[in-house]
Amino acid sequence: MIVDCHTQIWDSATARGRADTAMVSEAVQADAMHHLEALVPVDHAFVLAFKSSYLEAEIPNRFVADYVRQNASKMVGFAGIDPTEVDWREELRIAQEELHLKGVTVSPALQNFHPCDTRAMRLYEQCASRKMPIIFEQNHRSAAAKMEFSRPALLDEVAREFPDLPIVIAHMGHPWIAETVVLLGKHERVFANVAGLLRQTWTAYNALLTAYECDVMNKLLFGSGFPHRSPTACIESLYSINQIREGTSLAAIPREQLRGIVERDALALLGIEQPAARVTNKPKSTILADDE
Repeated sequence: MIVDCHTQIWDSATARGRADTAMVSEAVQADAMHHLEALVPVDHAFVLAFKSSYLEAEIPNRFVADYVRQNASKMVGFAGIDPTEVDWREELRIAQEELHLKGVTVSPALQNFHPCDTRAMRLYEQCASRKMPIIFEQNHRSAAAKMEFSRPALLDEVAREFPDLPIVIAHMGHPWIAETVVLLGKHERVFANVAGLLRQTWTAYNALLTAYECDVMNKLLFGSGFPHRSPTACIESLYSINQIREGTSLAAIPREQLRGIVERDALALLGIEQPAARVTNKPKSTILADDE
């Protein structure tokens, strides 16, 4: 099984506000059609919503839920919740009970809050109660991102306070990869995905070698970071990572360890029920048609 733990779609170049200033210049194609085409090689994919009052940005939960519902056997939706907003509790309730989203995405750096802010801790408490894993987005592409809030070490208190809450640190916490590796070894329910790393071969090699030497490779989850990179390109980069050491005495990362990342059952690890195809009389070619 291949589970892509980090993908996004949007229908507007302004959907992420100031969150990703490179979006337009890179001319990325983040629509549903390109997402479905890119995700052919994987069995399941997480589709992450996003919301930030600080950046005036939103990939709406309902937009993601509608897309996931039309691809119910493959996609898993994660709600974008901003704990700095007064109505986040109601949004979380709707996300799980009405939209059937399975997890939550937050980004302290892009939502302008300390990871242990009281408001955020209340959100984690609710997520733990609702059995909704949390992905901590580590995107620093925006000049407005508060990098001081994205240190993985700041999540140590969160993991101690909520030991049963599955936590995924995106991008292995780059650039603080060593801090992430320590957390992976320390906390049973803390994981990390490799999204965004595999386009940087030297950085990725060092990150994976560190994880291997610290015996936490089993805590790494596959993620492509679509639309910025496809799952196929990331899998190819992962399997060829040892090429960088040719002609040197650098250590190799065993291929079975790399395969473990690609084929890891992230759904089971995060406590997410495997998606089942929805009963429908509509043509299989339907992508974003109304559900009614």
